[in-house]
Amino acid sequence: MRSLRARLLVGMISGILLLLIVFSVIIYTVVRRTLVNQFDASLAATAQILAASVEQDGDKIELELDIQKMPEFQRVEHPAYFQLWRHNGAVAVRSASLGTDDLLRLDGSLDAPVFRALQTRSGQPGRAVGFKFAPKIESRGRKRYQQSAEQQLLTLVVARDASGLQYQLRFLLWLLLLASLGTIGLSLLVAVFVVREGLSPLNLLAAEIAVIREDNLAVRVGTERMPAEMVPIRKRLNELLSRLEASFNRERRFTADVAHELRTPLAGIRSSLEVTLRRTRDVNEYQASLSDCLTIARNMQAMMDNLLALARIDAHQITFRRDRIQLAKLVNSCWRPFSGRAIERSIVFENRIPGEMNCESDPNLLSIVLSNLLDNAVEYTNKEGQIWTAGRHADNSVEITVANTGCRLTDEEASQVFDCFWRGDLSRTNTGMHCGLGLALVQKIIRALGGCAAAEVTSTGIFTVRLS
Repeated sequence: MRSLRARLLVGMISGILLLLIVFSVIIYTVVRRTLVNQFDASLAATAQILAASVEQDGDKIELELDIQKMPEFQRVEHPAYFQLWRHNGAVAVRSASLGTDDLLRLDGSLDAPVFRALQTRSGQPGRAVGFKFAPKIESRGRKRYQQSAEQQLLTLVVARDASGLQYQLRFLLWLLLLASLGTIGLSLLVAVFVVREGLSPLNLLAAEIAVIREDNLAVRVGTERMPAEMVPIRKRLNELLSRLEASFNRERRFTADVAHELRTPLAGIRSSLEVTLRRTRDVNEYQASLSDCLTIARNMQAMMDNLLALARIDAHQITFRRDRIQLAKLVNSCWRPFSGRAIERSIVFENRIPGEMNCESDPNLLSIVLSNLLDNAVEYTNKEGQIWTAGRHADNSVEITVANTGCRLTDEEASQVFDCFWRGDLSRTNTGMHCGLGLALVQKIIRALGGCAAAEVTSTGIFTVRLS
């Protein structure tokens, strides 16, 4: 059952139905027991009156009470019955209403009579009570109660038609059933109204969500009158919309940045070729022009490789290989391709990582990370500046830092260096040479390796990237 409305209705009606069944059973049981007890008490009183009127004179047993004065034994319809047995099981007396039939003999006592449901002679339901008692005996003209042995006790059973009692119980049963059905029907109407009103905030929320489009993700849902139970949903939806808005904005910026980063080098290639083809030139000029075009093409290919690497990392399509790595040796290996550029600008590089420091990671991916950091450092370090790397063990992990002098970024700008296509050179004078993907790739790889990357800048212009 997928409908929340149906679930609530079924749950409420089921709960009400269960309560009605329980209460009806309790009421019926209590009332039935009360009516039966009253019926049995009346039946026992009649039996005790009969027992008190029994007297024995030798072998003769008589009733002092005139049965004619007890009309329940004389009625044609729904009469009462009684039967008296001697101690040896012989029938002493039976009521005229019983005819030649016998009642079920019940051997109770005056203090604890036995009650039993039975079928009367007329085929109607009835109830009977039976007990043993000592009759009054007549001795020398005086009447007294017999206190002899048990074999002298008589057994009396009195039965009465219980169809009236059964009618009352059936009436009670139908009354409870009809009352329960009416209550269920009324409860269903109330439940439908309550559930509809209770779910109306969801409908309002759905209507607000329905008008949100990808071009107006700045809209937020929810009103101040929203129920408290829905406030967490509203908060989570608004947080989701904020993330979606940021994602769409990043996508728009990404598209614009890719277009810009591709258009500029393509324009450079086109311009070089057009200038070269305007007139006949010597071989050296052609080679110089083609060399410029090749350099731009290589930079474009590097940018495409970085974009592809970012996409594969986001899609979890890369595999990891864990090896023990000598960090100082790896840093020296990654520095070699950039040492020539550093020498041209009189930049001093110092590897301060201890030679014995090792870590377990993917050597290829870690090489990409260090190469990008060192490339970025060489590019933005001031002439005659310094670049250095350091490492230390911290809390069962390894922390590597790459730092350089000559940084002009603010703290706010330093927090953006890991964004795709962000560059400290806001004028983008080196577009085609640097596209702002190196540090973004660093952060993606480090996170994929289970670490984190952070950047900071000091007031003295030292830019530091920490990897852990």
